[in-house]
Amino acid sequence: MEGVTKGSRAVLEVVVLSLICSVSLVFAGDIVHQDDIAPKRPGCDNNFVLVKVPTWIGDNEEEEFVGVGARFGPTLESKEKDANKSRVALADPPDCCSTPKNKLTGEVILVHRGNCSFTDKAHVAEAAGASAILIINNRTELFKMVCEPDESDVDIRIPAVMLPQDAGASLKESIQNKLNVSVQLYSPKRPLVDVAEVFLWLMAVGTILCASYWSAWSAREAAIEQDKILKDASDEYLNTESSRSSGVVDINTTSAVLFVVIASCFLVMLYKLMSYWFIEVLVVLFAIGGVEGLQTCLVALLSCFRWFEHPAETFIKVPFLGAVSYLTLGVSPFCIVFAVVWAVYRKISFAWIGQDILGIALIITVIQIIRVPNLKVGTVLLSCAFLYDIFWVFVSKWWFDESVMIMVARGDKSGEDGIPMLLKIPRMFDPWGGYSIIGFGDIILPGLLVAFSLRYDWLSNKSLRAGYFLWAMFAYGLGLLITYVALNLMDGHGQPALLYIVPFTLGTLLTLGKQRGDLKHLWRKGEPDRLCPHVQLQSSEQ
Repeated sequence: MEGVTKGSRAVLEVVVLSLICSVSLVFAGDIVHQDDIAPKRPGCDNNFVLVKVPTWIGDNEEEEFVGVGARFGPTLESKEKDANKSRVALADPPDCCSTPKNKLTGEVILVHRGNCSFTDKAHVAEAAGASAILIINNRTELFKMVCEPDESDVDIRIPAVMLPQDAGASLKESIQNKLNVSVQLYSPKRPLVDVAEVFLWLMAVGTILCASYWSAWSAREAAIEQDKILKDASDEYLNTESSRSSGVVDINTTSAVLFVVIASCFLVMLYKLMSYWFIEVLVVLFAIGGVEGLQTCLVALLSCFRWFEHPAETFIKVPFLGAVSYLTLGVSPFCIVFAVVWAVYRKISFAWIGQDILGIALIITVIQIIRVPNLKVGTVLLSCAFLYDIFWVFVSKWWFDESVMIMVARGDKSGEDGIPMLLKIPRMFDPWGGYSIIGFGDIILPGLLVAFSLRYDWLSNKSLRAGYFLWAMFAYGLGLLITYVALNLMDGHGQPALLYIVPFTLGTLLTLGKQRGDLKHLWRKGEPDRLCPHVQLQSSEQ
């Protein structure tokens, strides 16, 4: 019966791990959009860039809209101070497919989409004397304006920008009310590196560092206790495995493969059911997990202080929960209130702080509870995660016409800023604003292997330099750094972080283990069942 319970718990842990790690991505938000369907050609080779369109009514600055630049026409200024402020005029006829009836002298002309090609509208507007053309889309989304395949004259010398339907309707209404409306058109460039990415890197590395040391400390304490009981030949210790692994689940190769299957199912479900109500469900699940993680971390932290030793070691029976320490009962209300307040006010500007605190606590708890027992399991897990990440970020575009992972991470079609299973920090010096994010999977999955390396070092009595943890930690940090370099080279387009992290982290451990002659032990046995003789001798002398 115990084996069945243990097996059921392992499956449950894999399901939970799959849900938490289903999104594995770093992302900063695209300002440049590539399009292989509409290939470039001379005169029609601009990137599709987002365009800021601040508006004025008279001398009063009003709302700022965001449009998208066309494949044709001149490139826009990147600095606001260099962009001209021009009055907006309505096209007559509205589609601008024929010469406007109103005379233009450098105004920006506002036209409707349809009845002729985008380049035809731009040619007509330019010939009429417009300084730029704003095309109102017939829906709220933005549309990429391209050149028709059979068009030969694409020599257009005024900027063309598409606005979403609601933005165009607002401008049109103001002009029809006889108001003097002016706009600027410019496309600021994103800074090469934003401070947010530096902090995210530190958060990810720091989280794995803390989780690894906690996992190794717990394993060493359990090993010392096991060794003492074995030396005393105590009848109490007939079932050593239950004492050692209480509260801990060691995943196996089957679980590692199963993770990819379950995570893929979760990801497709998130993609298909993405909506406001579904995000609400995810928020509730994340809040519950965050409460558990925050509670576990706080209890472990406070137990290190003398004042909290007694309440941490004194238990009371609670219906449906069993034996619970007084310290756990004391911190639980705080954790619940913290998570509820975050969930209720998660749309305010600084709610990301609460989300990151709950997320980090949950990640540390998961790495503490779920363990990789040897390098073989770690290799299977990370190899599967490597393929999973590449498939759902890049390959999924061929089946779904868009990247499933990026769509889910952004929370498209939900009206929210994204799913909660992410660490995020606002981009502080980016003119486009937004958040830099990293998925839980990019921390938890390699973190399981890094934590294994530290447990192995401690239980084998290896020094920091002679062990594997220092090199695994360095490899993870370097791999994540390369991810952010790739992210900025791709203009903020989401990157599968495990594409870079796995080769660095896993490759380092495999190479180092082979060079040192430890690979066979790392691969099969992994963590020692008992402390090495040197540590046993030290403990007996004390």
